[in-house]
Amino acid sequence: MLKKVTVDQLRLGMHIHEFCGSWMDHPFWSESFKIDTPQLLREVQSCGVREVWIDTAKGLDVEASAPTREEIAARVEDELMHIEAPPAPAPTIRRPVLLAEEVRRAAKICAQGKEQVISMFQEVRMGKAIDHAAAGALVDEISASVMRNPGALISLARLRSADDYTYMHSVAVCALMVALARVLELDEATTREVGMAGLLHDLGKALTPPGVLNKPGKLTDEEFVIMKRHPVDGHRLLVEGGAAGEIPRDVCLHHHEKIDGSGYPEGLSGEAISLFAKMGAVCDVYDAITSNRPYKAGWEPSESIRRMAEWKGHFDERIFHAFVRSIGIYPVGSLVRLSSGRLGVVIEQSPQSLLTPKVKVFFSTKSQTYLAPEVVDLSRQPTEKIVGREEAAKWGIRDVSRFWAQD
Repeated sequence: MLKKVTVDQLRLGMHIHEFCGSWMDHPFWSESFKIDTPQLLREVQSCGVREVWIDTAKGLDVEASAPTREEIAARVEDELMHIEAPPAPAPTIRRPVLLAEEVRRAAKICAQGKEQVISMFQEVRMGKAIDHAAAGALVDEISASVMRNPGALISLARLRSADDYTYMHSVAVCALMVALARVLELDEATTREVGMAGLLHDLGKALTPPGVLNKPGKLTDEEFVIMKRHPVDGHRLLVEGGAAGEIPRDVCLHHHEKIDGSGYPEGLSGEAISLFAKMGAVCDVYDAITSNRPYKAGWEPSESIRRMAEWKGHFDERIFHAFVRSIGIYPVGSLVRLSSGRLGVVIEQSPQSLLTPKVKVFFSTKSQTYLAPEVVDLSRQPTEKIVGREEAAKWGIRDVSRFWAQD
């Protein structure tokens, strides 16, 4: 049966019988073919033709069931894989230090950061102003670590316990904001303010009742209303304190706004949301969904990137793509399977391509045995590539972090 549909209704598995309009209006040699790859679907939807005839006898019908997760995942992966990596650093820029070397320094910064954020929250609860000089010094320490090796502190902060989430979240978002600012090529002074914004963005949670803030389960509607006050509370605290700049105040108030206007507290949309608040939204969500919480385990880093890419209307697309460039499609700590059948953990991104990071391989899926750890630079191994993400539990692997956080 032939049926006319708009190109927005097309999906994988449909069979195009004919394009509506002249053959000169589209770039395809044939007008009859099955949409069998995400790239082909994207090409049809962007070719300029708005309607086509599909043959439901040869492919899926528009009335058929919704796309499977596999179809959605394939489409999102295909979109992400076409994000260009940032240019290689200029020769004058010092080469990043090794991950394991920076992990040791980053561990001390994380411990120091946790204590300072706890102190900051306690001061706010007692009605005192935060120590802005101490906060600035911590931002400088975090920024320096990110400059040396962005994967170390960002990945290490993600490993904190569920009980440490509220405090370490501020440290992690600070690091993510600095890494994103680098990709966006913001100047040094602005990058420092962006880092400060990440550190202070959840300050209002110091005034959230502990029973709501630390509840090990889903919030009720009434509790969620209370939780949603923290951006306004935090903004008020920063304004009253007088030391925070415009960028931290803005990010504190607006990091829960969404591009489609469905966020809070003001329901801003599109360009009404500042660049810095858009940055805060992406960094805040990424750290939240990759973190272990009392009521759920965090998602694996690369799975989190894939899911965030599905949330249309949530993030600014340009900022999200820059964020992906800053941490990778497969962020440091991601467990991946290579075409050889070996499993490995990503330890460093490649300046050449988001798809060719350095991977420390340590497990064979064929023999289901551990291997002597070996670092494989996929940018120099054309015969080896990542073919998918893996769940450690599937292979009985525990504590994957030991493979990327150690020499």
